[in-house]
Amino acid sequence: MAEKVEDFSVQPHELSSIKKVIGVISGKGGVGKSLVTSMMAVAMNKRGYHSAILDADVTGPSIPKAFGIREKAAGNESGIFPIQSKTGIDIMSINLLLQNDTDPVIWRGPLIANSVKQFWTEVIWSDVDFMFIDMPPGTGDVPLTVFQSIPVDGIIIVTSPQELVSMIVSKAVKMAEMMNVPIIGLVENMSYFKCPDNDKEYKIFGDSHIDEIAQKHNLKVLAKLPVDPEISAACDRGLIEELYDTDWLDPVARMLEKMEGKEMMKIAVASDNGMVTEHFGHCQGFMIFDTENGQIIKSETIANPGHRPGFLPNFLNEKGVNVIISGGMGAGAIDIFNEKNIEVIVGARGDAEAAVTAYLQGALQSTGSVCHEHQHLGDCGN
Repeated sequence: MAEKVEDFSVQPHELSSIKKVIGVISGKGGVGKSLVTSMMAVAMNKRGYHSAILDADVTGPSIPKAFGIREKAAGNESGIFPIQSKTGIDIMSINLLLQNDTDPVIWRGPLIANSVKQFWTEVIWSDVDFMFIDMPPGTGDVPLTVFQSIPVDGIIIVTSPQELVSMIVSKAVKMAEMMNVPIIGLVENMSYFKCPDNDKEYKIFGDSHIDEIAQKHNLKVLAKLPVDPEISAACDRGLIEELYDTDWLDPVARMLEKMEGKEMMKIAVASDNGMVTEHFGHCQGFMIFDTENGQIIKSETIANPGHRPGFLPNFLNEKGVNVIISGGMGAGAIDIFNEKNIEVIVGARGDAEAAVTAYLQGALQSTGSVCHEHQHLGDCGN
């Protein structure tokens, strides 16, 4: 007679709707796991998905602070409601229930693990595309509870470059394998520091070992994030949503979109009266098309805010644009778009929406030509 396997799984709240659950773990503390969790939620939110964060790091909750959330969670007879961030990310953390943020949580492991389960069963998570669970470091009660109780679609392991981490990461990888939880990949935080004075990269915490770890366990390295004082300062001020460089986590976002079975893109067209403009920097405005699975689902027109040097590419990057289409464009603008991993299509003509449709069908290719008509700085978006 086969031995009966005990089922520890629990159902989410009956009013919840959660499509994908992504666990974020680390083998040790201090590697920026909560920072990466916050940035991934912001990245997916900017791509048009509804993100949520379940802060399972009960004894060291830091998610509310990164988002500048000070109000307390409330509920009714139906359940508890998460707090929404400024851009609409749903968040639940023990700090949203404590009277004072600085009150310590002095609980034993089973009680902590049970509170995490309650965040799943008693909180009403409405129409969530991606829920990120920020777990405490290590392989203790909470990760075990999450893996056994919640249907985790995959985990992302956050590391740092120190050699010691390779052993600790291996423990986290082996735990996930033992629990039959898919590993999406590895993210290395504090990988390097880019000096603003000479643009050189310095490996403050030593040489990276993440590629060796990935090869050993047949995993993907999803991203290597730099030491960025501005991002750390933004977290301390609760402004993670306002100061954020989406480029670093683009590979992670694309991987998550593949898991969802669909790919959403924002395509901007430099346009005049609905037609593709000849000169990027001098267009009347930008028609921005939201697309999903190769189809246009929404569009909006934004007036050209001005074409001072380097401004427009950064402006469109902040809007979450993945592709820019124009008739002509200066080399400076193209270089900045390339740095932001935004695809540039130049040489387009005709109706703006038709150009987007042609791009989605694979029928619109960039000529690769650079506009040389304007020789002075600033024209055509330089």
